[in-house]
Amino acid sequence: MTDLQVLDAASFEPPPEAVDFYVESLRLLKESGIPFLLSGTYALSCFTGIVRATKDLDVFCKPSDAPKILAFFKSKGYEIEIEDERWIGKVWQGDNFFDVIFNISSASIPITEDWFEQVYEAEVYGTTVRVTPPTQFILSKLFLQTRYRYDAADVVHTILIKHEEIDWKWLLSSMDLYWEVLLINVLNFRFVYPTERDLIPRWLYDELMERLKAQDEMPPASVKICRGRLISPTDYVIDVSEWGFADVVGKGVDEKHERPKH
Repeated sequence: MTDLQVLDAASFEPPPEAVDFYVESLRLLKESGIPFLLSGTYALSCFTGIVRATKDLDVFCKPSDAPKILAFFKSKGYEIEIEDERWIGKVWQGDNFFDVIFNISSASIPITEDWFEQVYEAEVYGTTVRVTPPTQFILSKLFLQTRYRYDAADVVHTILIKHEEIDWKWLLSSMDLYWEVLLINVLNFRFVYPTERDLIPRWLYDELMERLKAQDEMPPASVKICRGRLISPTDYVIDVSEWGFADVVGKGVDEKHERPKH
């Protein structure tokens, strides 16, 4: 287990009216006994020291545990929501909420027992919680490449600081179907930190480049596909709605992530 870090909640500039909600939510999550990981900005701060404002909590858990967490909070009087059966639920109290995430939404990579093997802990809002380990934290960021949110900086900063603790073989195996996305981020790291490129194992770079060369020998697929919605569900809608590309995401072209109006 890594050393406990105490995060100064005030440095994350949470909305004042939300602080009590965060304090109580983390206390109740711990009380529930259901395994969970705190991710997002809080994990980034643990690994890199980078602190930025945030207005929610990202709670990761296994798919089988998501209904348990939601049911637990419902029994405590909170409002719950299944925002998307494929990857996310929410716990609400008034206008404050936290996300219950059990799958990498676009790529269908579920949170599994592997995510809980390494123990990283921090004290957040007065409660000692486990945070997403560096390897899995990177995986959770790889597909966020939208017009308004691009998490590549979080990926390269985590690699820079935590490279010795990253399980590269696990990451490659988890990204086997989406290895090009991993290659994009490897190349991005090499570009951002040209003097630190050796922090990523040479074998990983060689393996990814070998796959690229082998792929170039293959004929084009018979089905015209756009995989853009794996990295941005909104920015590539026109490709599947008007330009004739097949959609590998399976999301509705008008999908929004907003709280439904009652």
